[in-house]
Amino acid sequence: MPTAFPYHTPVDHTPRKQTNVIVDDETQTDVLQTVSSETAQQILATLDEDPATTSDIAEAIDTSIQNAKYHLKHLCEADLVEAVDTWYSKRGVEMTVYALSVEELVIQLKQ
Repeated sequence: MPTAFPYHTPVDHTPRKQTNVIVDDETQTDVLQTVSSETAQQILATLDEDPATTSDIAEAIDTSIQNAKYHLKHLCEADLVEAVDTWYSKRGVEMTVYALSVEELVIQLKQ
C-alpha cells in the first residue's frame, strides 16, 4: 500500500573523526560505564554499518525496543550516538534515525 510519507530517505551524515575522553581523578566520565555494556557495544557495531531506527537496532541485536531505547539514551548522553534524521513507518509514525557521532573513540587513563 503506497504511503504519503517517505520511509527510508537517504541519510547524509558524517561523524566526527575522533573523540578523546580523558579519565583521571578530577574528571568524571560516564563513557566507560556506557560502553562497558554488551548491548551498547552491539548497538555501536550495528550503527557502524548504517544509520538505523530504534526498532531496526533492536531487531538487529535481538533485544527489546525498550532495552535499545535505554542504551541509545545513554549513548546519546555520552555523545557517541546522535539522532540524524526522521523516517516514517508505513503507518506514518515518526521514527528517529540514529548514527554514530564519532568514527573513533580514544580513552586515555591518567593518574
